[in-house]
Amino acid sequence: MSQFTGQTRLAYSRVWHSVNLSSDPRPLGRLASSIAVTLMGKHKPIYDPSTDCGDYVVVMGCKDLHTTGKKMQQKKYYKHTTRPGSLKEITMDRLMAKWGGGEILRRAVRGMLPKNRLRDDRMARLKCFEGQAHPYKQNLLLHNAQSKSIGSRSDVQATLQEQKSTTAAQ
Repeated sequence: MSQFTGQTRLAYSRVWHSVNLSSDPRPLGRLASSIAVTLMGKHKPIYDPSTDCGDYVVVMGCKDLHTTGKKMQQKKYYKHTTRPGSLKEITMDRLMAKWGGGEILRRAVRGMLPKNRLRDDRMARLKCFEGQAHPYKQNLLLHNAQSKSIGSRSDVQATLQEQKSTTAAQ
């Protein structure tokens, strides 16, 4: 008996999720962990650590990113070029002023993803924007945690009808 039943094409299809930080009360760490779970695909029943089955995440309003405590003034980010004396540090509020809240969110999510060859591909599916405008409005299927059923889409219905007709013919 075969171990693969049905069409796996629909199971591995990628969905676009959107997160609006101006209306989301969660701090940076809790937000980054839920985004990392979505990018990895752990919310899907077909999750496998060695395959990349995660979804896209569009984050809007990164300028409204907030943290708890005094992290904005005290947390430091480090970089080093491997040359002697080249260790550089920058605080979170200076990084926010220089690169925006999207870079802080990207670094937090990157640290929560597994350190393997899939991490760069997963990070490429994270789209961060400082304002509310973004070019992915047509792709969004899940908006502000209100899900539209993927089964109601016309291309999914066509694939399901095609599969039913082939199984009925056999």
